[in-house]
Amino acid sequence: MNWGVFEGLLSGVNKYSTAFGRIWLSLVFIFRVLVYLVTAERVWSDDHKDFDCNTRQPGCSNVCFDEFFPVSHVRLWALQLILVTCPSLLVVMHVAYREAREKKHQEIVGKDGGRLYLNPGKKRGGLWWTYVCSLVFKAGVDAAFLYVFHSFYPNYTLPPVVKCHAAPCPNTVDCFIAKPSEKNIFTLFMVITAIICILLNLVELTYLVGKRCRECLGARRAQNTYLRSHPDSVCKQDDLFSGDLIFLGCDTPPPLLPDCPRDNVKKTIL
Repeated sequence: MNWGVFEGLLSGVNKYSTAFGRIWLSLVFIFRVLVYLVTAERVWSDDHKDFDCNTRQPGCSNVCFDEFFPVSHVRLWALQLILVTCPSLLVVMHVAYREAREKKHQEIVGKDGGRLYLNPGKKRGGLWWTYVCSLVFKAGVDAAFLYVFHSFYPNYTLPPVVKCHAAPCPNTVDCFIAKPSEKNIFTLFMVITAIICILLNLVELTYLVGKRCRECLGARRAQNTYLRSHPDSVCKQDDLFSGDLIFLGCDTPPPLLPDCPRDNVKKTIL
């Protein structure tokens, strides 16, 4: 598989990520993809050939190998890395959709007709939800694969010798795993990096949700202050909270003006 193409696609995610997201992406490529490509594939390349059982019974070694290695570590890690990085591509695709929509809007109304998005890459509205869902999905995928690994290989370790009594073996035979200590070291390394990635996703998720809650509380306090100072205002209280809002002309919500807040905001569904 050409992981270089994958890396090139995900490199654009950096400019749409928080600091925690950039750390996560660096960790994935340096300590997971790079280790997988450089060392893990070579360590597990001869696992079937060097799986030796003390019997001459034809087919016994193959059956015992399949019993103790139902799924290869390398293939599980490859599937895990693919699934855990795909949600980041959805964020890039959502930003590209916003940029195309903004360009089409500018062609229709002109430069003086206002903008749909002040910054298409800013995590507001639908893009915020896409980013949050991608964090939940990435953490869930890593957690699910950790559970699968633990189910197949208890304590994430391989014993040097396993006993097999599956047919067509004539009796209980001893089978020897090639380089078990080296494989255990790399397995534990990949497990630890996956746990760190889960923690980074949860920290970033907490940061984004906390930031959004603070913004909503600040906007609500500002609105309440405005309503107390202008009791005759005809603007309804739900105007600012009935949908995703994009403030035009600045990156942060402007203070409420004496006029109706609808003059300062534009609703959008994405």
